[in-house]
Amino acid sequence: MHSETYRPSQAQRLKQFILEESRAAGFDLVAITRPDAIPLAEERLRQYLALGRHASMQWMHETEDRRANPENLWPEVRSIIVLAMNYGPDSDPLAILEQRDKAAISVYAQNRDYHDIIKGKLKGVASRFASRAAGEELKVFVDTAPVMEKPLAEAAGLGWQGKHTNLVSRSHGSWLFLGTIFTTAELPPDEREADHCGSCHACLDVCPTNAFPAPYQLDARRCISYLTIEHKEAIPHEFRKAMGNRIYGCDDCLAVCPWNKFAETARETKLQARDDLRSPSLASLLTLDDAAFRVLFAGSPIKRIGRDRFLRNVLIACGNSGEPDLIEAIELHLADPLPLVRGAAVWALSELMDEDRFAALRMHHAVQENDASVLTEWHKAAKNQ
Repeated sequence: MHSETYRPSQAQRLKQFILEESRAAGFDLVAITRPDAIPLAEERLRQYLALGRHASMQWMHETEDRRANPENLWPEVRSIIVLAMNYGPDSDPLAILEQRDKAAISVYAQNRDYHDIIKGKLKGVASRFASRAAGEELKVFVDTAPVMEKPLAEAAGLGWQGKHTNLVSRSHGSWLFLGTIFTTAELPPDEREADHCGSCHACLDVCPTNAFPAPYQLDARRCISYLTIEHKEAIPHEFRKAMGNRIYGCDDCLAVCPWNKFAETARETKLQARDDLRSPSLASLLTLDDAAFRVLFAGSPIKRIGRDRFLRNVLIACGNSGEPDLIEAIELHLADPLPLVRGAAVWALSELMDEDRFAALRMHHAVQENDASVLTEWHKAAKNQ
């Protein structure tokens, strides 16, 4: 008796099509899950917000209901396609932390803004899928939308959320950008990935600011990535020295993950590091006015934080550099229009100058300063010397 010839169903053919199109577009991993596959995510999100660990990111509160459940964001969704693109570095991202006169920029920000790259590719894949899946609707989301991408990626089997709360892949380590396509099409889901962290806690131990209250928990208020990118005010004093020369983001917890031994360098050229952003000198970054800042970081995610927050970060790194040759350039920023920049300059000078020289400078500038926050910086710096 002959067995019946196997014929893939329409759903299976659509799934195969999306897999092939995604890989052809440059995505390294793609899998499918259901919108109801992350039932624990809602309670975890609410607990995170209740503890205030989202810091000043009020948009997380504002989008809480939609973020907590994919069906709240789009009730018609039946399948979620989760895609990942590798942005692995070609060298050890921690090595620059020893070069204190250089600026350490997070791997993901050393070239083009990944939002633009991923979204453009996702739209192309979605458009081709829509042509094949006649009558089905789709929506494309990349990071900025209220989608819990990491739990969905784990449910789809792309990897698991490690103890540092980021996605870890057995094939690509910690270096993955995520995007999702929501669709009304019923597609066969993939199996969830198991947690493979085991007893390892390297990511927790390496954090310079102790931003992990416990494994699988992150307090953004203590995270250097949050402080250098999202935080709009002065950097709290308790974290300034721990920042070292990190001026945009922090890769420490990602870089030490043992699973990175399987990681590859990014294939997408727009995600590979620009030579001028691998290890720029702090001295050169101190000279940037607003126009020069915009030119240097055109197309980069760094542009989004603006020149003022960027200079705040650079000045903190200067204070940690141990380089007295930077003093003259830092002093120029005591006349900056923004108290945020002037205050960071005060702290940097207090770290690089001897007590007598700083006292003389303080006497001169404190008389002229009319911003309470900057006067406080002068006072704190004098007490700490």
